Amino acid sequence: MRLTRKLVLAKAKASDLESVKKLNCGCNLTDISIFSQMPNIKVLTLVNSISSLAPLAGCLSLCELYLRRNMIPSLSELSHLRPLTRLRVLWLAENPCCGSDYSQYRLTVLRCLPRLQKLDNQTEDEIALALMEGEEVTTPPGSVQNQLSTNGLPEAETENDLLNYNMEETGMKPLSRDKFPSFSSPPTRETKFQTHTLDAVLLLLKDLDEEELRIVQTATQNRLKT
Repeated sequence: MRLTRKLVLAKAKASDLESVKKLNCGCNLTDISIFSQMPNIKVLTLVNSISSLAPLAGCLSLCELYLRRNMIPSLSELSHLRPLTRLRVLWLAENPCCGSDYSQYRLTVLRCLPRLQKLDNQTEDEIALALMEGEEVTTPPGSVQNQLSTNGLPEAETENDLLNYNMEETGMKPLSRDKFPSFSSPPTRETKFQTHTLDAVLLLLKDLDEEELRIVQTATQNRLKT
């Protein structure tokens, strides 16, 4: 079933698609391409037959996404959610992509989307571990992200690239590689927690804009003064 403009407006009781901020839909939906016209949606619930997340890649205001009990076949579909920097809550349980190893599924999702504050249930303590043990999610062939990388634009940074992150605009000086033992050798028992936390911070840095980086700079300087 295709989700149409008429159905969306009737469900949301709105006059136009751009004004829709919250939507809850079901009824065996298989075509959700309408969301490419809904950049301001913030909270979205889709149930039953959704198999592709590509139409959500442009919903940059999305904060909460509930996809429980759909037909999402692979965690590679999560690559479409990477541009959604405001996404904090994701419910993905009971989809084929979750597989039989629930723990590994969670670590993989959190590695792909480290900004999440909640995945199916609480996640805060898992993010650092996900950066070390979660599997890397690859971009599906033919997707927008894959086309960009093949058209001469830089591909996504890896965790190791974060050591060379350019912070000149904020006045912060990059630290040398020997400051990050977790990237050159396995962490010892005594340093495991610290390195996991540091890796999480470094991975998140690449997604911050200039204003957010300045906030980090100020907080860091204040911490160093104490």
